[in-house]
Amino acid sequence: MGDKIRWGILGTGTIARKFAIGLKAAPGAELAAVGSRIHATADQFGDTFDVPRRHTSYEALASDPEVDVIYVSTPHSLHKANTLLCLNAGKPVLCEKPFAINAAEAEAMINLARQKGLFLMEAMWTRFLPAVIKVRQLIADGAVGEIRMLMADLGFRAEFDPNHRLFDPALGGGALLDVGIYPVSFASMILGTPVQVTSLAHLGSTGVDEQSAMLLRYSQGQLAVLATAVRIDIPSEAMIMGAEGRIRVHAPIYCPLRLTLSRPEQGDEVIDAPMEGNGYNYQAVEVMNCLRAGKLESEIMPLDETLAIMKTMDQIRAPWGLKYPTEE
Repeated sequence: MGDKIRWGILGTGTIARKFAIGLKAAPGAELAAVGSRIHATADQFGDTFDVPRRHTSYEALASDPEVDVIYVSTPHSLHKANTLLCLNAGKPVLCEKPFAINAAEAEAMINLARQKGLFLMEAMWTRFLPAVIKVRQLIADGAVGEIRMLMADLGFRAEFDPNHRLFDPALGGGALLDVGIYPVSFASMILGTPVQVTSLAHLGSTGVDEQSAMLLRYSQGQLAVLATAVRIDIPSEAMIMGAEGRIRVHAPIYCPLRLTLSRPEQGDEVIDAPMEGNGYNYQAVEVMNCLRAGKLESEIMPLDETLAIMKTMDQIRAPWGLKYPTEE
């Protein structure tokens, strides 16, 4: 890979647009192509973001020799098929979170990438932001001692619309996959993989989870208390509690700009962590750095952890009896 890395975006929805904006703040990134199943949509996206190559099928984008790496931004239920399409065409992939509908899908995606020797990463953009990097540094430096408990949540109130993807089981709707992935992944980053998972949820009239609460226990007795929702507005922040203090990650947890470090007899220390661009640029930079270095995965968002997170997500919803149509 040279200094300039040519990106293709598969899909033209809201998240694709955010990523396209982010690429403008990612040094060395060139938005070379977009793929859509509708000609007019591809042209509209291309006109908005000055994309020279507009493809009217995902297959055409995947086989474009002028594209070095593809960002998959389609609905959750299409992530596996779209990622496999790109990998089979020889393209490295950054796949939007949640990585897949379930762990079996994630495993198939990871196995193909490894078989073909191609880079693959889940687009958990939060993990690469300055504030979250600072969280990891504080913990590594022992700023709050041994971590014993973590509380994190993310949710918002969406008006009920049975035709919207948020409430459509066929598109992987519901709170857990859409926004619950953030607190679950955050807990994984701090505490690893849980040894016990307990959860409760309310399933709405379309059958998807509209709100849920989760309790995860880890090997050394640590606990993570998590919550997510799409029908109620919740604080959407995190608190990391150690033996010698705590770190508050201010809202919104998916894109924090401020932390508060609290330690006994030392008062509170507010830590500002501003970001450049809209934040999506940081994960793009990580992908490009990995590609230039010949790496097949990111050390910050490794594939084995992505798979472990998907297994945890499966465990979380198992007691609810929630299955998506693609799983039946």
